Amino acid sequence: MAATRQTQALDYDAIVIGAGMSGMYQLYRLRELGMKVRVFEAGTGVGGTWYWNRYPGARFDSESYTYGYSFSKELLEEWDWSEHFAGQPETLRYLNLVADKFDLRRDIQFRSRVASAIYAEDTCSWSVTLADSSQFNARFLVTAIGPLSTPTMPRIEGVDRFGGQSFHTARWPHEPVDYAGKRVAVIGTGATGVQTIQTIAKTVGHLTVFQRTPNWCAPLHNSKIDAEAQKKIKANYPDMFRRCQETFACFIHTPDTRGTFEVSSEEREAFFEKLYAEPGFGIWQGNFRDILIDRKANAVISDFVARKIRQRVKNQKVAEKLIPGNHGFGTRRLPLETFYYEVYNQDNVELVDITETPIERITPRGIKTSDREYQFDIIIYATGFDAITGSFDRIDFRGVDGVRLKDKWENGPQTYLGVMVDGFPNMMMLMGPHTALGNIPRSIEYNVDWVTGLIRFARESSLTRVEATATGVTAWTDHVKALGVGLLSNEVNSWMTGYNTNVEGKQTRIVARYSGSAPAYRARCDEVAAKQYDELALA
Repeated sequence: MAATRQTQALDYDAIVIGAGMSGMYQLYRLRELGMKVRVFEAGTGVGGTWYWNRYPGARFDSESYTYGYSFSKELLEEWDWSEHFAGQPETLRYLNLVADKFDLRRDIQFRSRVASAIYAEDTCSWSVTLADSSQFNARFLVTAIGPLSTPTMPRIEGVDRFGGQSFHTARWPHEPVDYAGKRVAVIGTGATGVQTIQTIAKTVGHLTVFQRTPNWCAPLHNSKIDAEAQKKIKANYPDMFRRCQETFACFIHTPDTRGTFEVSSEEREAFFEKLYAEPGFGIWQGNFRDILIDRKANAVISDFVARKIRQRVKNQKVAEKLIPGNHGFGTRRLPLETFYYEVYNQDNVELVDITETPIERITPRGIKTSDREYQFDIIIYATGFDAITGSFDRIDFRGVDGVRLKDKWENGPQTYLGVMVDGFPNMMMLMGPHTALGNIPRSIEYNVDWVTGLIRFARESSLTRVEATATGVTAWTDHVKALGVGLLSNEVNSWMTGYNTNVEGKQTRIVARYSGSAPAYRARCDEVAAKQYDELALA
């Protein structure tokens, strides 16, 4: 059997699914090992998130310079970010530059959606079938399909009957969309909805926002980067990336060491004001250490942000509709905004609370609620993603004995370090369930480097099969669940808890993400590598 495995001719040494930031960097690293690699990408270009999400207003909410790749000093010197929080067009230009600079496209096959990936025990390899029925095999399979890459449409009757233009924010057309003078509807007020609404409100004829669940939002405070600031950023890259390695979630922000009630009310209010006036995620990631675990502490910051919303929105009935009542501040993913709340002061903007007047159906002319029918020229669906496991569910992954990954994860994901699954040998996941998320590219680089180290070890040791054990998967999954105990966010329905009303079977909260610190995650993974992966089943 070993001889067959060693001598079996395979198309590639490794196949990577997805040409976003993870897949591009993984390709770069595997090439360094002298491997023959193929990346399959459904889109027509590189960029992943930044290729698909072309909706108006799409931009970073991590500081641009903390978000780019850190692996190439030459790239860091060559590229200038124009804003502290760059928009999608600039980010896509950056990723295209990376692809060109490192000649990545020659190993990427575009317009190639993966339909299935099936493990072959006799050859210890993966057979990958594309949507066009073409097949390829490789020893190693690496998924770079992202935690937020599978858009979901709302389960509303008549979606296909609308006679005007309609788009999901994550499947935005490549050509410009003209809103001037148009009657536009936006369904959804999550992060993409917020960015879209605040951007198109400047030019639409009339905008109607259909909101089910309001989200807590905080100001982005974006600005241009001048020449002097650019110099400082570039000189400070080593220290900044070092700080990102040290902080809880790889941002330049990290929780304050003080508790909410360890300071006076005056000092607490001043601290909140300072954070609210600063750019970025500081008010979420750099706040008092207990705001996401202590109900009383969370109530205090929630009250502060609610007061800000009431100050910014003139109509107090509308303001109250924009203040969440079913979750506390920061317990769902926090959208950062630029004059979002002020949009609702415009005469041509209307907010519809669909918990009061539910949407009954989409009609050829617009949207029918229980209250009335609205006519629109454009409907925008900002209805989010089938998060974390959704991108895996869309591909038919089958491991040993034909076991389907979707069946194995029926009651929630089970992983080893968020990278591997027992019964699925030679398959590694980048940014899969149970990995440290946070400032994603910082986590991506670590994740890719760890996977590359494992593959290097396997090749140098003449191994044809590397697999997580059931014991290892159980231990890691239990550890991840234990870390989630006491977190207020795990008591809330959101993509971070695997909840989605638009996806069948995902109406029960699960622990879908690693919620410990990124340094602790890396320390555990480093420990496994230092012991030459002896926790894995190797053959």
